[in-house]
Amino acid sequence: MAVNYATVTWDQLHRDARLLAESLVPSLPFKGIVAVTRGGLIPAAIIARELNCRLVETISVVTYDEESRGEPQIIKAPEAAGDGEGFLVIDDLVDSGVTAKVVRERLPKAVFACLYAKPAAKALTEKFVVEVPQDTWILFPWDTAPLFVPPLASKKKDTNN
Repeated sequence: MAVNYATVTWDQLHRDARLLAESLVPSLPFKGIVAVTRGGLIPAAIIARELNCRLVETISVVTYDEESRGEPQIIKAPEAAGDGEGFLVIDDLVDSGVTAKVVRERLPKAVFACLYAKPAAKALTEKFVVEVPQDTWILFPWDTAPLFVPPLASKKKDTNN
């Protein structure tokens, strides 16, 4: 279980997706992009825009039930991508590598790229932007909500009463 947490903001995610897209420009053109759902959907949309790629397909792999790990299953295959030749696979993160291995088996000829990579699985991706320690749980913007935090002076005022 992760012992550290890292919060990724919308701005940071967008910046990292554009950096990943920039690193992929020399590999153009791609026939299309396969987003690994759900985490790869937003990065794939940003990257598709930056690479001027109109065909965006998805692959849905389920490996978690709540927070416990189960046997990975493809619940939606990327039919338009065939064996992946000419396609770019985008995910938000490679962590243990379970999902990436399933996707690679289904799309062996695709280029695999993600925003963030942990040491246990970074070899499964051709491109990534940031390496994250294995014991860190990333909190993506779609997993969090901004909360109001009262000013420090308000807290001090309450303790003086």
